[in-house]
Amino acid sequence: MNSLTVVLLSSLLVAAESLQCLWSLALAAVDVYALLVKRSFRTPRATTIYSTGDWVTGALSFAAASGSAAMTTLINNDLLLCSENHCPTYMAATAMAFLSWFGIAPSCVINLWAAVYSVQRA
Repeated sequence: MNSLTVVLLSSLLVAAESLQCLWSLALAAVDVYALLVKRSFRTPRATTIYSTGDWVTGALSFAAASGSAAMTTLINNDLLLCSENHCPTYMAATAMAFLSWFGIAPSCVINLWAAVYSVQRA
């Protein structure tokens, strides 16, 4: 097994979760701005953008977490090389990525429902 593969998958996980954090911070900034100016951003276009962004970042996070889980399983169970690598670190990162994704999933579903509802109403 190539150690470059492990580094690549862990880098993908870090990049995906960083993108998710940036997306969440951007949505939080938009929400705070909407509260300050007392304006609703529940237009069909805005909810479609929110929904699409949530689905893209959610799918990317799930794919990165799944890849990291596969690599951790390969290193730990199949190759028995856990002592040579940073298995506990990879396992913890993978577990946190899946927990993060389980937090993202309801937002994806609710925003999709809101986008479909607002597009149908318009």
